[in-house]
Amino acid sequence: MAQQIQVQIHAPDELRLDRVPAPVPGPRDAVVRVAACGICGSDLGYLSLGGVAGPTGTPMPLGHEFSGVVESVGAEVAGVAPGDRVVVDPLGAGNRIGNGGSEGAFTPRLLVRNVSEDRCLIRIPDALPLELAALAEPLGVGMQAVNRSRAKPGEKAVVFGAGPIGLAAIATLRYRGLEDMIAVDYSDTRLGVARELGARDTLNPSRDKVGSRIRELHGTSLVMGAPMADTDIYIEASGAAPVLPQIIRRSKSGARIVVVALHRKEIAINFLLIMMKQLELLGSIAQPEDWNDMIEMLGQVDLSAMITHRFPLEDFEEALAIAQDADAGAKVMVDCGGGGAAG
Repeated sequence: MAQQIQVQIHAPDELRLDRVPAPVPGPRDAVVRVAACGICGSDLGYLSLGGVAGPTGTPMPLGHEFSGVVESVGAEVAGVAPGDRVVVDPLGAGNRIGNGGSEGAFTPRLLVRNVSEDRCLIRIPDALPLELAALAEPLGVGMQAVNRSRAKPGEKAVVFGAGPIGLAAIATLRYRGLEDMIAVDYSDTRLGVARELGARDTLNPSRDKVGSRIRELHGTSLVMGAPMADTDIYIEASGAAPVLPQIIRRSKSGARIVVVALHRKEIAINFLLIMMKQLELLGSIAQPEDWNDMIEMLGQVDLSAMITHRFPLEDFEEALAIAQDADAGAKVMVDCGGGGAAG
């Protein structure tokens, strides 16, 4: 039986490039040749824990931000054909690709189950490079945060955290017509990418007084006689515990605050300020229901600046080391060889 590489978690901080049998589709399944797969922050979290919620005694395949080309389909599959260029909803149709299921996309060929259901496979235009199409999933997370914010042209926004999700939010805000945006991050490399994607200003807390600089850049609005930043929207994509309380303290009345970062620990929040300022505090997770929203944006906006590093699948451990270094860059993309990442 043919064998292939599969990146799998075996225990906390223990990852291997295993040899596993190549997949064969069942009647309702498809096999996708994976072209490109990005390393996600949740991948790093799963590795640290030894799995989605810790070790299970069974290796966990990794990888869920990917694109590829359909290689073969089962006899009962309709609406999907070999040769289709696709992105895949990793949680669609009962799949849990790279999220605790039996498949993960850091591999040359991937089994996707029940592909006729729930639009699990989404075809992409021939003109869209597969490498950029692999950004659809993280772009969708940032886009959903922007959707939750109800951002409108002419409003002012601050995005805390210029990792891939924060960058996706910045790009989406610009795509939706906002111009006055500030990105906040400790990495000058990531702040440079934020500027390329549409941030007008960038702040690095290691040298900038963030609160006062936001007031200088966005102006002020009086709240009970005190000057607060005249920012309409805050998107918290950093995951840093002090950020959210600071936003609440410094925001003007009626500001909308969207939390899209993963906060594993509880945070003390001053609900008196939320009440008195009539703030909106919103959570955001996953993507919009219609993946065509992301595909359409990827066809109109060049997000290639988000991809700062590229590695072949065989060098996954080196790719992982870069992804674990927040100062090194933004999105690390892995070429899995199934169709050419740039094709």
